[in-house]
Amino acid sequence: MDTLAPSIQTITVSRLVIGVLALLVSFNTVAESYEATVIGITDGDTVHVLRNSHTEVKIRLSEIDAPEKAQPWGRQSKQALSDLVYRQIVKVDVVTTDRYGRTVAKLIRDDGLDANAEMVRSGNAWVYRKYMLDHGLLDLETSARNAHRGLWSLPEEQIMSPWEWRRQSH
Repeated sequence: MDTLAPSIQTITVSRLVIGVLALLVSFNTVAESYEATVIGITDGDTVHVLRNSHTEVKIRLSEIDAPEKAQPWGRQSKQALSDLVYRQIVKVDVVTTDRYGRTVAKLIRDDGLDANAEMVRSGNAWVYRKYMLDHGLLDLETSARNAHRGLWSLPEEQIMSPWEWRRQSH
């Protein structure tokens, strides 16, 4: 018997361990959660929070993309996010860190409102399909579009996704 050849049992156990680890990673979409106070609104999808009363963190809201500041509805989108979370204590469910070093997260208010989803539902942000985890957000976007809420009330020629806007502007 060749002692270097792995046994079928060893291969099966190895595959099982790899499968279980992959499953655990796929279920762990929230890397970390903490409470923080929203102290600033940059635009419709970016805020600054104060964690532990002394650490400022820049948060990019996950799964959504709001109009850019110079884009039609950019100012209204920023105001909508401010109305939702400014000076409020929120739960920050961290998803990842983006290439700019920003924390990417979902913000949940004390009353349970998901601020990310609310921005889409109210027509103040698009679902960022490239980074979407919750496919239910697409239904919220469709509903906002059909009801002409928020940015969807703009004239057709002014409605452009932020990713298209950035591509054309740069």
